[in-house]
Amino acid sequence: MLQGLDLPVELTATDGAFRVRAAGPADLDALIALIAADPVSAARGDTASDEDRAAYASALERLQEDPSNVQLVAERGGAVIATLQLTLIPGLSRRGTTRLQVETVRVRDDLRSAGIGRALMRWVGEIAPRRGAHLVQLTSDAQRVDAHRFYERLGYEASHVGYKLHV
Repeated sequence: MLQGLDLPVELTATDGAFRVRAAGPADLDALIALIAADPVSAARGDTASDEDRAAYASALERLQEDPSNVQLVAERGGAVIATLQLTLIPGLSRRGTTRLQVETVRVRDDLRSAGIGRALMRWVGEIAPRRGAHLVQLTSDAQRVDAHRFYERLGYEASHVGYKLHV
């Protein structure tokens, strides 16, 4: 798990407070449900099928063991309402800048536009320098036009073109 995070942390959204903590095995079904509820992810094969559960469990275990990574959950009243993954990436470019990569940002459908994602992403921007990162970066599927507007409202710039090779 990403070292040095002071977790859990309480954050406040438009509709009230919530708690952020590291995800654990007991959160697996909620994490799978958040990912599978997203139409773009579902179209890529992220479904909440029992046959895929072992693959998700293995991935979460690998994340928990990696000191450069953490999968986080936001919860309220004991229910998981959002998730995101953070990864510290040291680099040589930009004079040795360390980046904080943000992945798998998902907020429960019925809680979108309640300020949860905004509170999470602002918190990420606050903790990045404390972890030695001078740049927060993320990728967003080209289909996610609403997400792009969301990130731009938070000050993120669409500065690069991304490429993937499926192997």
